[in-house]
Amino acid sequence: MYSIDSDGWFEHACKCPSDNFNERPLGEEVSLLLIHNISLPPGQFGTGCVQQFFCNTLDCTRHPELQELADLRVSAHVFIDRQGKSFQFVSLLQRAWHAGVSAFDGRENCNDFSIGIELEGEDHQAYSAAQYRELAAITIALQRRFPAITLPRIAGHCDVAPQRKTDPGPAFDWHYYRALITAQS
Repeated sequence: MYSIDSDGWFEHACKCPSDNFNERPLGEEVSLLLIHNISLPPGQFGTGCVQQFFCNTLDCTRHPELQELADLRVSAHVFIDRQGKSFQFVSLLQRAWHAGVSAFDGRENCNDFSIGIELEGEDHQAYSAAQYRELAAITIALQRRFPAITLPRIAGHCDVAPQRKTDPGPAFDWHYYRALITAQS
């Protein structure tokens, strides 16, 4: 069972504080979990580039496909690599910059009320069993801390920004993930 400290940090995750966050609107309740995918450069895993990107230390000149990221300032709350290791960039109590222009259940600006978790991956490549286990354990801890995150309020980036985003993609096994959550709860 994972624990979250009073400042909104997972005690088990590797802390990588990012400057890419701000305060949630006053009185805003965390009520949505958004699942994303990312690989940098695209399709490459284990490069360390994702962590550098979220911390604004990525050398965007090292690969042609990174150059378009040079001026972007984004973050997620948590990133889970292919081995199932978690890295946390932003306190769960703060607003990470992961959803962009988005809407869920009639509300815009999902960053205001969501937690963003990035899985190292891409839309059409299967995620690892270790990633699913870690994601399920994190989800259960989040649901304990933020009870408004119910199963219907767990969505993909594709669900809140369907004109722009496709992640976590068709390779993400929603049924398996939900079964893990139910089995562990």
